[in-house]
Amino acid sequence: MREYEMMFILSLEGGDDSIPGLIEKVNNMITRYGGEITETNTGAPWGRRRLAYPINRLQEGYYILNHFKMNPSGVEELERDLRISEDVLRHLLISLGKD
Repeated sequence: MREYEMMFILSLEGGDDSIPGLIEKVNNMITRYGGEITETNTGAPWGRRRLAYPINRLQEGYYILNHFKMNPSGVEELERDLRISEDVLRHLLISLGKD
C-alpha cells in the first residue's frame, strides 16, 4: 500500500450541517477501493473558506485534508468517483511515495 494525501473542497449548497455526511461519503469512497484512512483534518487552518474564483456560482467551500493508504490500482477509480460527485468541487490527490 502507498501513502496518499488528498485535499478536496466540498460544496456548501446543503449548508454547514451537511458537511459531516459529505466527509463520510468521501471516506466511504476511499474505503470502497481498498483504502485505509489514517487522518482527516477538518479543523484549523482548513474548514470554510472563500474560493479564489467562483465554482458553479459558489463563492465559498469547505476544505478537507485526508491522509490515507491505498493500493495504486484503486486510485484511478477513486478519482473518477470524485470527478463525478457534485458535492466535491475540486480535489488534488498526491502520492507521498512511501510503500
